[in-house]
Amino acid sequence: MSQRVVLIPGDGIGPSICDAVVRIVEAAGADLQWETHHAGARLAETGADPLPPTLLDAIRSCRVALKGPLTTPVGKGYSSLNVRLRKQLDLYANLRPARSLPGVPSRYQEVDLIVVRENTEGLYSGIEHEVVPGVVESLKIMTRHACLRIARFAFEHARRHARRRVTAVHKANIMKLADGLFLDCFREVAGEYPAISADDCIVDAAAMKLVLDPHGFDVVVMENLYGDILSDLCAGLVGGLGVTAGANLGPECAVFEAVHGSAPDIAGRNLANPTALLQAGVMLLDHLGQGAVAARVHQALARTLVEGVRTRDLGGSASTTEFTEAVVARLEA
Repeated sequence: MSQRVVLIPGDGIGPSICDAVVRIVEAAGADLQWETHHAGARLAETGADPLPPTLLDAIRSCRVALKGPLTTPVGKGYSSLNVRLRKQLDLYANLRPARSLPGVPSRYQEVDLIVVRENTEGLYSGIEHEVVPGVVESLKIMTRHACLRIARFAFEHARRHARRRVTAVHKANIMKLADGLFLDCFREVAGEYPAISADDCIVDAAAMKLVLDPHGFDVVVMENLYGDILSDLCAGLVGGLGVTAGANLGPECAVFEAVHGSAPDIAGRNLANPTALLQAGVMLLDHLGQGAVAARVHQALARTLVEGVRTRDLGGSASTTEFTEAVVARLEA
């Protein structure tokens, strides 16, 4: 019986790159049954909830989803749908691989590191208020429960994938209580995994070290805000957000996504690069136990890029359709 997967096309270029990914993974022989549900700006414009309960119920039922980019208004409008989705489904772990992809121009080669980000707490809790006019207070919430489980997730991922080291990134020298709790929990969990090296690094020093030499890191784990910033930095080391994907994982559900924006300026112009969402599709297939299909897709994507078929953002001239069909052709070769 085919695995049911919720497909969320999203905003802007989302529908076109979702179509491309569905075309490729089906050509690769994936055993999936897609259930399309909508979210985002178009629903908000009609006055409806941009993250409808029917979508959340569908993900809970199917337990897995593939999501295109959702627009987040800046400084006004509805709150981030990505944050709401993670909170509603308790998708507490964000997994962002940063791996060099053959054929993609980048500053570094042979990068292979994993960013693990706590998804539910920290400053992204969104608890803020105006104390008096002109003075705003934003609260950073950290709990022992969340710190322990994200540290354990990082070490478990390292153990399953034969990674050698886990590094905690923090600012415990300044935020001695909040980040101190995170670091204490990390060290407690590290003691349960004696076969895996564990160390820590202050966040600003980690940013510098990543830029100087990303090969010095393996798995890095951090709280929400640091993870958001450093995962994008790591994407820049391997070619940008257009080639990197993410997974949001919880006890019951998993949502795989492209981590770039909705790019409304090129929506409907057949210019979008589907690589990031295709990488998310590969992660989804691995998660569902369809590893052989995932490997076929990854190999076809790599061959396409190495042979010079690239979209405009990667220095090429291929349209979304041309790039998609090129990957499909290499699946069939």
